[in-house]
Amino acid sequence: MLEEFEEYLKNHNLSTNTITSYSFALKQYLKNYNTVTRKNLKQYKLWLIETYKPETVNLRIRAINCYLESINKVNMKIPPVKIQHKNFLENVISEADYIYFKNCLKSDDEMLWYFVVRFLAATGARISELLQIKVEHINIGYLDLYSKGGKLRRLYIPDSLQQEAQEWLKGLNRNSGFIFLNRQGNLITTRGIAIQLKSFAIRYNINPVVVYPHSFRHLFAKTFLNRFNDIALLADLMGHENIETTRIYLRKSSTEQRLIVNKVVDW
Repeated sequence: MLEEFEEYLKNHNLSTNTITSYSFALKQYLKNYNTVTRKNLKQYKLWLIETYKPETVNLRIRAINCYLESINKVNMKIPPVKIQHKNFLENVISEADYIYFKNCLKSDDEMLWYFVVRFLAATGARISELLQIKVEHINIGYLDLYSKGGKLRRLYIPDSLQQEAQEWLKGLNRNSGFIFLNRQGNLITTRGIAIQLKSFAIRYNINPVVVYPHSFRHLFAKTFLNRFNDIALLADLMGHENIETTRIYLRKSSTEQRLIVNKVVDW
């Protein structure tokens, strides 16, 4: 059952992270329920609500619904829980902290991590997408990505980053293959990146709460809109299916909101 589901996910071109996440959800379900019935699905949803945050609940529900699609039981799909969205962004690294962070990494000759941060912030890549970048992509200046619906999204590498990365790779005598490798020559793990970025944040006295891989994707989006106010283009660059997802970047962070209120409200 699980192997068939994983094969279904692979055939639909889902990312490795998504396949792992969806497979985990199905394992979790099967551990507690032997059969797929409406009663069991309802009990599973209630257990999820009691155990996890709403975002995680909906992730598990999406996984189970995908499984139901794979076995032609679409009519048994579980409705997601409603999430109260905040009217501000939280825990996003500021442009000033980003500049300070990358400069510290470069000054300490932590060039691998310097480029991890640079690529995340300058391309808007998800962490799973970052790990797909190869020397060949650096040389042509972009990486083509395909969504689960077969839709093409092009991840552009800005000229300045392209040139800087080429010089770095030339110094390493790297002519091909993936660029974000550990000392053993294997791809860095997403968990490894997250842990290392937190460690560097502490070293450089930056609030570690705002230093995580997706924070730099948020920074890319906010900075792009500040300098080129085209939300439709940003939605394409970010790979958002729905432009409403992109609209959150029109909002201020909670810190920015407070600064504006303190400046404006003098009555």
